[in-house]
Amino acid sequence: MSAAIDVATQHELEQLHSRYAALLDDGPLAQWPELFTEECLYLLIPRDNHDLDLPLAIMRCESRGMLRDRVRAVEQTVMHEPRYLRHHITNATAVWADGELHGVAHYSVLEVLPDALPRVLSCGRYVDRVVRCDDGRLRYAERRCIYDSVLVPNTIVYPV
Repeated sequence: MSAAIDVATQHELEQLHSRYAALLDDGPLAQWPELFTEECLYLLIPRDNHDLDLPLAIMRCESRGMLRDRVRAVEQTVMHEPRYLRHHITNATAVWADGELHGVAHYSVLEVLPDALPRVLSCGRYVDRVVRCDDGRLRYAERRCIYDSVLVPNTIVYPV
């Protein structure tokens, strides 16, 4: 059985989404994994695969440790041209079910390379399971970044 969330919880959820965007856009990226539970699931998956319940995702992390590995790869091992990102997260809704928040939010990510005009890197929706941890903070137990296009730019370096 699900129940609507109160205004305070909605605000807290939106603050979590804002922190998520700020860390991916302006850093420090190393703090991004702390927004997730230790055992978590992060997927960047095409809409078709999600809708057909197919597991193939272009980015898949199954724990906070794997998220930290992704951060290390971005910051230390992957060669890529410098870029700026801007995440926009809107229309966040959620309900309580089985002691967790089950939510959806729309997203768009703009990317700016030093010698180019801004462009839309990705857009779609987040489908989340969020839990309240022992320290009282909300964290993502699962975040599915479901992008709407079939094509994916080869410039996706950072998590969406």
